[in-house]
Amino acid sequence: MNIPQTQTLYSVNSVDEYSLSVFSGQVNEKDSPVKVTFYSVTALFTVISLCIICLFSCLTSLMDDELNVTYITLGGHVEVDKYRYVYFVIMFIVYVLIICSNSTIVHLIWVHKNLHEPMYIFIAALLLNSVLFSTAVYPKLLIDFLSEKQIISYSACLFQFQMFYSLGGSEFLLLAAMSYDRYVSICKPLKYPTIMTKTTVSIFLVLAWVLPACQVAVPAGLSANKKICGFILQGVFCNNTVYKLQCVISRVQIIHDMVILLNIALVPVLFILFTYTRILLITYRSSQAVRQKAAQTCLPHLIVLINFSCLCAYDVIRAQMESDFSKTVRLIMSLQIITYHPLFNPIMYGLKMKEISKHLKKLFFQAKIV
Repeated sequence: MNIPQTQTLYSVNSVDEYSLSVFSGQVNEKDSPVKVTFYSVTALFTVISLCIICLFSCLTSLMDDELNVTYITLGGHVEVDKYRYVYFVIMFIVYVLIICSNSTIVHLIWVHKNLHEPMYIFIAALLLNSVLFSTAVYPKLLIDFLSEKQIISYSACLFQFQMFYSLGGSEFLLLAAMSYDRYVSICKPLKYPTIMTKTTVSIFLVLAWVLPACQVAVPAGLSANKKICGFILQGVFCNNTVYKLQCVISRVQIIHDMVILLNIALVPVLFILFTYTRILLITYRSSQAVRQKAAQTCLPHLIVLINFSCLCAYDVIRAQMESDFSKTVRLIMSLQIITYHPLFNPIMYGLKMKEISKHLKKLFFQAKIV
């Protein structure tokens, strides 16, 4: 649909019709001729995950031969000697499910041109971020289940800390970009093609990954030069509990961490709440069809935001109150953080987003026929 950019007078119905076309992602698009199968994509990601596990194993063995390397014991495991294979099988299945479910939707968005809209591109980026987030934790976790000693070098621990929180911050910024996309499409539908251009989307994606990585790199780098007095981390992976290993936590470091939390979490959340409040006010005065479409596209984003925000708050509270819980409870709480959200995202977007759900049904229906 071609909308004159100089148009200044238009009816509410014309805006509503264009809003519906933007919501549904059907503006001058056709199905993609790209021939990439679901099985090849999932098999590829499974092989990649196995390669990553092998790579981590090789790096761990190489580090054993190095001198002056400080190792940290991951003391959050519960009866790993007795249940190591049970732990490994369960978490490996979860990891493969995370990779396959997220990559399936990314694959659908990649090959179908009618999904080459900013909203779906941001969804694909969010799901890809979930895969990277899981890959920062799961390979080392799986190796530890099969190892006699659950140890990690202090430098590798800080690297995992860096990846864990930078990708977590990227999640908030990607959700903020998605909320802005929904705000423009609903509140300024006639300007949507000129605002949400490929350049704009690319800038949002780059900033969403670069800004958190740069900010989290500062405390990770400062921690590398800190003297540590503890060598047992009460967890199964490296998160903010790594600070408890340090002899002294400076006030400057605490202030800097608060600034990072403000920049990559609180500000994006406030921006998201603002945009969805504006959307609610605009759609309240629009037609019923626009309200229904707005609910269909915005509700999954809000649910994902609430889910991820709760898990992040959960991570902070758990780190502060871990001494009040038993070792088994702490293990369960840790695994919830890295399990729920990466599995929740593809389920939510696969079932609630109409266009993605339609392509999923076609994919599995064709697979059954073959």
